[in-house]
Amino acid sequence: MTETMPETIRYTADVVCIRGGDVLVIERGWPPHQGKLALPGGHVDAGETSREAAARELLEETGVSISPDALVLVGVYDAPERDPRGRYVTAAYAAVVPDNTIATAGDDAAAVRWVPLAAPGELAFDHGEIVHAAWRRQLAAGADQAALRP
Repeated sequence: MTETMPETIRYTADVVCIRGGDVLVIERGWPPHQGKLALPGGHVDAGETSREAAARELLEETGVSISPDALVLVGVYDAPERDPRGRYVTAAYAAVVPDNTIATAGDDAAAVRWVPLAAPGELAFDHGEIVHAAWRRQLAAGADQAALRP
């Protein structure tokens, strides 16, 4: 019988931040996927929930402030090969922000931009899958801002 070694699993949180028909993405400033577009997100720190981490990472990377209570779970993404650094499990959240929301690059983001929610282009990791799931959820609920209320 072959014994397997325990695997280190890292816990992260990502945010699908929706403004009108657009989603907020960052240009990654660091490897892996440096220079590629991705959702704002990062590690869940000791003592915080994934929802709190998602709100914190959104603020740190984009300057967009949102209450953790305004975030709605899109899903948990845990495919073993989703991150080239090793095993990362993410809790992905979505939130709708006002049409006049301004984002500015900070922390790990080299730049930020709003891209079409229905066609965000190629995103790093499995973030395209996460955006698509949030978009489907919004469409299923009637594509109004109430669709992503907690």
